Amino acid sequence: MLRTLFLITITAGLALAADDSAFYTNVKQLTHGGENAEAYWSPDGKRLIFQSTRDALKCDQIFVMNADGTDQHMVSNGKGRTTCGYFLPDNGHIVYGSTHLAGDACPPAADRSKGYVWAVYPGYDVILAKDDGSDPKRLTDAPGYDAEATINAKTKKIIYTSMSTGDLDLWSMNLDGSGKKQLTKGYGYDGGAVFSRDGKKIVWRANHPATPELKKTYDSLLKENLTSPMKMELFVGNADGSGAKEITHFGCASFAPTFTPDGKQILFSSNKHDCDSSKFELYLINTDGTNLRQVTTYGGFTSFPEFSPDGKKLVFVTDWKAGKYEFNIFTADWK
Repeated sequence: MLRTLFLITITAGLALAADDSAFYTNVKQLTHGGENAEAYWSPDGKRLIFQSTRDALKCDQIFVMNADGTDQHMVSNGKGRTTCGYFLPDNGHIVYGSTHLAGDACPPAADRSKGYVWAVYPGYDVILAKDDGSDPKRLTDAPGYDAEATINAKTKKIIYTSMSTGDLDLWSMNLDGSGKKQLTKGYGYDGGAVFSRDGKKIVWRANHPATPELKKTYDSLLKENLTSPMKMELFVGNADGSGAKEITHFGCASFAPTFTPDGKQILFSSNKHDCDSSKFELYLINTDGTNLRQVTTYGGFTSFPEFSPDGKKLVFVTDWKAGKYEFNIFTADWK
């Protein structure tokens, strides 16, 4: 879903040589061409699952590849639009969001006459399948948008965003779709959540409109299955949604957070250095909102970081050295 935010980016920034970072080294490009995004590690660290629009595809489908970029192949069924693939702890199953149950065709793009907006397609449901894409099963069946699923390997819980109550809130469920529980109930959008490795904490992005004007805009967009992404802050809370604390106050767009392996910091993407632009870099911040540091300076769009299971590698997406409307997946050794 988020990848579509940045198709207005024309070319990548070239401000940083690949190994000049104080945080990482040994950068390797895994994909070459197309719109590739949201790459996440398998539990054994040997593979990555990601979404891609490439070749003859008209919208995103789910792909899997080896951690070195070899054997890239589609595992979703090629129907509808997909988003946010993630491996299950057994290393043999995956979940992802898909609209294919609502129709074979790609759903229409969001109406940009309303400004920069995302479509929160009501046809999205969370799908469970084997890692080759076979035996797909529907885990969600509530009316409206259900997507953005990620998993904690220790607690074996799925966290996802659902519009089943009429607002965009975080929910959790078991790996088989049972035990659904609403985690956030505040007014506004809550999404893109991930667990800490011990399963005790979650971090997510949110847009909670506070003024009557902003609330009116949010409501009117949501009635058309749209939402605006350009004012997002990060929140950290307990895994059950309690104790939520806003840790960024930039007034810009911050998203794609992930915990560092020790659970003490959050690595995320933000345009805080050029608010309201499509220029995003990676930043580190403590879970209490202190000690903000910029990690990348590529000059274009860089996002979707995740640490490998052993904590030694980082995967991320950037348009560095890319062509128009191109985003590629990279890995690096984390210092």
